Amino acid sequence: MENTNQEITIRPMRQSDYPKVYQLWKTIKGFGIRSMDDSEEGVARFIRRNPSTSIVAETEGQVVGAILCGHDGRRGCFYHVCVREGYRKRGIGKDMAVKAMKALQAEGINKVCLIAFKKNEVGNSFWKSVGWTFREDLNYYDFVLNDENITIFQ
Repeated sequence: MENTNQEITIRPMRQSDYPKVYQLWKTIKGFGIRSMDDSEEGVARFIRRNPSTSIVAETEGQVVGAILCGHDGRRGCFYHVCVREGYRKRGIGKDMAVKAMKALQAEGINKVCLIAFKKNEVGNSFWKSVGWTFREDLNYYDFVLNDENITIFQ
């Protein structure tokens, strides 16, 4: 059982947070971690490109929540949004999302998107509850450019 009285700090993610963020990712049931994109080098590249928009939630030196957030100059995107199970339902996810969205707005970005696996009931329920719109009018496609970048599900 987690201590619910701990103060939570929401702040921009730094490259030095990677080991703690990666450990958090490994605790999230159903979470997919890509071998290259989610490696220390891959996340460092992402943070260098988006230095103010990725967010962590921290308490007593422990990372309990994280969002990789970046943009292409037009639209922002959330990746790997998670909160450690014992810290959920305390507003941490919403606070992180708001901080990331404000960082995007400060960079002139007016819209943000995310992808949630259909089987991710916790995530889908959360996004709907905080006002995000489920899009039924489009299909999502991707094309793998590097077959060595495999996904391992937790």
